[in-house]
Amino acid sequence: MDGVNKCPVMHGSITSNNIDRTTNKEWWPNQLNVRILHQHDKRSNPMKVDFDYREEFNKLDYFALKKDLTNLMTDTQNWWPADYGHYGPFFIRMTWHAAGTYRTGDGRGGAGTGAQRFAPLNSWPDNGNLDKARRLLWPIKQKYGKKISWADLLVLAGNVAIESMGGKTFGFSGGRIDIWSPEEDVYWGAEKGWLDNNRYQGERELDSPLAAVQMGLIYVNPEGPDGKPDPLASAHDIRETFGRMAMNDEETVALVAGGHTFGKAHGAGNPDLVGAEPEGAPIELMGLGWKSEYGSGVGRDAITSGIEGAWTSNPTKWDNGYFDLLLGYEWKLTKSPAGAHIWQAVDPKKEDLAPDAEDASIRVPTIMTTADMALREDSTYRKISEKFHKNPNELSDKFARAWFKLLHRDMGPKTRYLGPEVPNEDLIWQDPIPKGHSNYNISKVKALILDSNIKTSEMVETAWASASTYRGSDMRGGANGSRIRFSPQLNWEVNKPDQLKRILNVYEKISSTTGVSIADIVVLAGCIGIEQASGKDVPFSPGRGDAKVEHTDAESFDVLEPICDGFRNFQKEDFEVSPEEMLLDKAQLLGLTASEMTVLLAGMRSLGISHEGHGLLSGGGDKLSNDFLITLLDMKFKWRMVKENLYEASDRSSGKVVHTATRVDLLLGSNSQLRAISEVYASEDANEDFIQDFISAWVKVMNLDRFDLNNN
Repeated sequence: MDGVNKCPVMHGSITSNNIDRTTNKEWWPNQLNVRILHQHDKRSNPMKVDFDYREEFNKLDYFALKKDLTNLMTDTQNWWPADYGHYGPFFIRMTWHAAGTYRTGDGRGGAGTGAQRFAPLNSWPDNGNLDKARRLLWPIKQKYGKKISWADLLVLAGNVAIESMGGKTFGFSGGRIDIWSPEEDVYWGAEKGWLDNNRYQGERELDSPLAAVQMGLIYVNPEGPDGKPDPLASAHDIRETFGRMAMNDEETVALVAGGHTFGKAHGAGNPDLVGAEPEGAPIELMGLGWKSEYGSGVGRDAITSGIEGAWTSNPTKWDNGYFDLLLGYEWKLTKSPAGAHIWQAVDPKKEDLAPDAEDASIRVPTIMTTADMALREDSTYRKISEKFHKNPNELSDKFARAWFKLLHRDMGPKTRYLGPEVPNEDLIWQDPIPKGHSNYNISKVKALILDSNIKTSEMVETAWASASTYRGSDMRGGANGSRIRFSPQLNWEVNKPDQLKRILNVYEKISSTTGVSIADIVVLAGCIGIEQASGKDVPFSPGRGDAKVEHTDAESFDVLEPICDGFRNFQKEDFEVSPEEMLLDKAQLLGLTASEMTVLLAGMRSLGISHEGHGLLSGGGDKLSNDFLITLLDMKFKWRMVKENLYEASDRSSGKVVHTATRVDLLLGSNSQLRAISEVYASEDANEDFIQDFISAWVKVMNLDRFDLNNN
């Protein structure tokens, strides 16, 4: 062999030194990506196995770090000079864009992992030049090392930036743990090109779980939908997008106004003179992208969004200037030097002009984007804007609270918060749960559950229904709080409402008798069911509390409804995405490995848990065993499709139909990776291992939201 092009290892890079190579995914584009269950392998993590970030954060000199960040705000550096001599607006944008990817649909996105450092986020058009903001932070990250994660630093920098310019913040929590490789499991859209739009159905109905309006944007196109300068159409997009990011109209207006009180947009010249994004840039740029050949390429010559100008006359000061200008002038549509749609005030007063980014003695016109004009033209947004204009203190408070929510929405319950600036107030979006107690006679409670004559499968199914709502993406859901008692969870079709209400009625009586939380009883009963079915002890950790109705935002729990739960063989309706893909998605949100997913699904079937009775290959009794896998892999059966997502198995000898199953059932035998795992558990000597591994995976799911136990 001679030459780099004949290296036998497929490195996956796309460089001028590589010949074309064909991956498995290119050969078989419909291949199920089981790899998402093994993202963020420990081998990619440079920290030691016993590294505890929460412990390290508690060692941090927090206020010294804030002082260093405050000093950085005005320590302008020639390689990337600060507009107006203050980096504050730049860091606010960085923080906003780190957190603003959060979406309620699946809880993914957000600032909780420091993902902005990696593709695709580090190279999204909407994140243009934020690579420089992170490089400006590097000396501080270097100084404090492992005591502050990138994820926390990216958020804290924005808070300090606001405070350094006279703005009010509501608080800050540390505790975000860094990832060390891209989150390839996050679906950002089907489009193949930046700023493409192929995510709407009907009357501009945005595909689920997406929130941003175009590929590569955080929220909406500031020029208007698909670049068309229509303020009312923009208002529709803003309301939909911010709503899918957990913000109501008032929070949306406060965020937009507060954010645009600071800084400027950059579109000084021809955007064709801007080079490739960081992931596509040449190696000598050392991970930086968007190198501009327009003028100096920096300062007043910078090109980022293509929009050019500041929103207020005091871009580094918290004030009410945004609404003074938005509501105080008529506006005309024009274009920036880069060709982007912008709006400028008609006959502005001299005092309402903005300073030049490099020379404050030069005054330039302020601007509004089409998205800003939406706050003026939409009747609801207009009323809120006028209220905030008349009541600047209310705007300050609403912005601080909405900003705090934006930065912390994906952090889970308040019990995970760290640091000296954690607010005392409990907020409803934090899903508060009263602290439970664990000092009680578990044996007595077990006896009462056993005397209730609830079926084994019902106990297991109810516990799963409660605990499996957990999402590792934003740490919402789970059994703690027993919100399965309340609407909407109580009435979800997947939870068999009539059966669930009957069982919860029994559990509530046991709770009244013993004082034990219903949340604990639900989980304990599930463990009892597994013990009865396996003959093995199942670990149980008491201490869950019961949430109250008044502390539960019922509407926000709608997004947790399992529209497809392969573990229970449930699918609410037919979707464009296959049932097996949705199974993997749920397993990934639960933090399961491929092996854990396999044993849980197979074990549930052996216990008779399947919504319409399909896939009960072992007869669906009350015995936990590997019989489902044994039957599934047995070649004496021949499978055929009856209709979409329904298959029949007939005996090859007699031709008699003996079993029915769904796609998720057959997945464990048809996918090569999952079949390899299934074969391990279907071997004659594997039943004990199967049972033990099922119990381990079961306990893991039951305790996912027990942050007091998991220390994560």
